[in-house]
Amino acid sequence: MTSLSRNLLAEFIGTALLLATVVGSGVMGVALSNGNDGIALLANAAATAGALYVLIVILGPISGAHFNPAVTLVMRMRGEIDNRAAVAYVLVQVVAAILGVMLAHAMFEQALIQPGTHARSGIAQWLSESVATFGLVLTILLGVRHRPAAVPALVASYIFAAYWFTASTSFANPAVTLARSLTQSFAGIRPEDVIAFVLAQLVGMLAAHGVARVLLGPRGGTHGDAVANR
Repeated sequence: MTSLSRNLLAEFIGTALLLATVVGSGVMGVALSNGNDGIALLANAAATAGALYVLIVILGPISGAHFNPAVTLVMRMRGEIDNRAAVAYVLVQVVAAILGVMLAHAMFEQALIQPGTHARSGIAQWLSESVATFGLVLTILLGVRHRPAAVPALVASYIFAAYWFTASTSFANPAVTLARSLTQSFAGIRPEDVIAFVLAQLVGMLAAHGVARVLLGPRGGTHGDAVANR
């Protein structure tokens, strides 16, 4: 197996398990919380952060543990990966994210594809996604430079916090956003809201890239090491 093939397999496994966690914990959280949205959100955030930490630790040394087209794109912009690898990463992330949602549905004996019904639109939601993605990407770029061994904990901690301080509950990931338009669970989003979310995420990514260039320089010494998102 080639190096790129191993990287893509790691990205596939990580992204699929991440989405299975996001959606599955949302289903379970609602089922166990008796309609208490706060408890359901806490369960969803804790499960996602925990899974992120594990997946980054075990898969980061193989692929960099992007699991997120926004992360892959910023790494391409910084020269950490080439065009071929970046395109392959993004395609695998999108496919794996969709299959991860379907896996979660299957585990709870639900219809595999469920067009989302959860409305997530408006300036506050879009601003939240820009902020969430900005913080995630900046955490990765600065963390890999200053505390590379701490990146798994940094990313997991940031995502856990961002679930609570953003109005959108911090999708911060275009592949995750698209895949979550295929679930009617607590974690879902309407298909018609996806494009605006993704655009907002890309704005946040570009802003983080610009700030990192100022703080770290053009390359910043990231070396493409363990990075990820939800």
